[in-house]
This record gives sequence, structure tokens and C-alpha cells, in this order.
Amino acid sequence: MAINKNHEFEELNGVKCAIVEKNASQERVDFLKDLLESNQYTVVVVPSAPPKAATAPAAPAAETIETAPAPPPAPTTFTIGVTDVTFNPVNAVFGRLLKTKDGHVVTLAYWQQKEAIARDEVPYFEKQS
Repeated sequence: MAINKNHEFEELNGVKCAIVEKNASQERVDFLKDLLESNQYTVVVVPSAPPKAATAPAAPAAETIETAPAPPPAPTTFTIGVTDVTFNPVNAVFGRLLKTKDGHVVTLAYWQQKEAIARDEVPYFEKQS
């Protein structure tokens, strides 16, 4: 059981894992898996459970039955976890614990894939006045 929403863990493929992200796209999986494995974490990726379908109302027996169009296929999403159950993505990013392959500290914008390059920013409390 998670202490709070920021530190979830569950069993993925029979392995207890800290959840990094749920309902992630394939592109997001590729990005995070590469980043986390370069930081020496063992990554486990499983397909997310499909959304629960609403029950269809009972069709009238004597009326003309029209076939409803098939619902579009649900987008394939994944749950990403790491085997280190002490891992917390919020602490890892804001604690400056993750590094890119070229040695730069992972920033929030890089983690969210808003920037292609992690720019090392000096925290406000370390800046020289």
C-alpha cells in the first residue's frame, strides 16, 4: 500500500515494483526505459489494463436490430515500474538524482519531454549572490 499517491508500488510480472508511470504511450516507455536503465535501474513494463466497458442496454426483442459500429480500439498504454521499491520519481527528479547519458542532471522539463536537452540549472539556494 502506498503512503501517498507519489510513491506507489505493485506487482508487475510477478516482481514487486515502484510505479514510475501508468498509462504511458510507447514513445514515453522508450524514453523512460532508456533513461532509467542508464541510471542503473531495472525497468519492468507491462500493458495497462484495458478500460472497463460499460454494459450495453438490453435490445428490444421485436424491433429491428441495428448493428452498432464497433468501438475504436483502445490506445495501447503501459505501466512502467522499477524493481527498486524505494524509487520515487518525484524525489528522483527534484532531488537531482537522475542523470542523462551525457552526464547532465535530469530536469523536470526533460523528464516531461518538454526539452530535448537537460540543461543543468543551479538550484536557487546554491547560486552565488
